[in-house]
Amino acid sequence: MARLLVHGFSISLDGYGAGPNQSLESPLGVGGESLHDWLVSTRTFKRMQGGEGGNTGIDEDFAARSMAGIGAWILGRNMFGPIRGPWPDGSWRGWWGKNPPYHAPVFVLAHHKRPPLEMEGGTVFHFVTEGIHAALESARAAAGGQDIRLLGGVATIRQFLQARLVEEMHLAVSPILLGSGEHLLAGLDLPTLGYRCMEFVPSVKAVHYIMARIKPVSALPPRGVTRGSGNLLGTYFADFCA
Repeated sequence: MARLLVHGFSISLDGYGAGPNQSLESPLGVGGESLHDWLVSTRTFKRMQGGEGGNTGIDEDFAARSMAGIGAWILGRNMFGPIRGPWPDGSWRGWWGKNPPYHAPVFVLAHHKRPPLEMEGGTVFHFVTEGIHAALESARAAAGGQDIRLLGGVATIRQFLQARLVEEMHLAVSPILLGSGEHLLAGLDLPTLGYRCMEFVPSVKAVHYIMARIKPVSALPPRGVTRGSGNLLGTYFADFCA
C-alpha cells in the first residue's frame, strides 16, 4: 500500500513552519522564506524550476529523496492559493504557473467544491471536500502503488499526524528564529501517537530529522537518539522528536 510521507518540510529552530502575517505578497509569512535556504540552492530545486546547476551534498540528498517515488500529492487549500471562502471563479490556478512541479495527481483539501484543474506536465488538481480520509483514499487510488507526499501546510500536517496517518516525516530544521506564526508540533504528543526519531543528519544550513510511526506503541524502544552527530543541537531535537 502506498505510504503517506511528509518530506522536506522546513521549520524554524523554535518550531514554526510559517511566519506571521501570511499574505499574497508573503505566502510563507514574514521571515518564512528563510526556512528553505537549505533547499533553494540544491540541484533538485534548480531542476524543478527549469534551471541548471545547484549544490550537491547532504541537502541535495534529502531534496532528491523528497521527490523520488511519489505518485500523488495532498495539500491544504492554503498551499494552493490565498483565496478564502467560496471560489469566486476559476481564475486562480495555483502559485506555480502553467506547469507546476508535481507532474502527478494533487488532492487539495477544501470546503467548497471545484471541478478538477488540469495543468501542463501531468499535474491535475482535484478538490476534496469530504476530509482528510477521503483525500488519502483518493490519492492512494491514483498513486499507482507509489508513495503519497503530504506537502502541507502546517494545519494540514497536524491533522494527518493526529489521525496517525503519516508513516514517515522528514523535517529540515533551519537555524533561524521566527518567534510567531504557525507552529508545527505544539500540543502534539508524538510518542503517544507512535512516532520516533530514527535519524538526524546536520548540514551547513539545516539539521534533517527522520521520524517514523512504529507499531505497536507498546513495543516502542526507549526514547533517545539512534543516530546522529552528537552535537548539542542534534541531541536536543532528536530527543524532542523521539
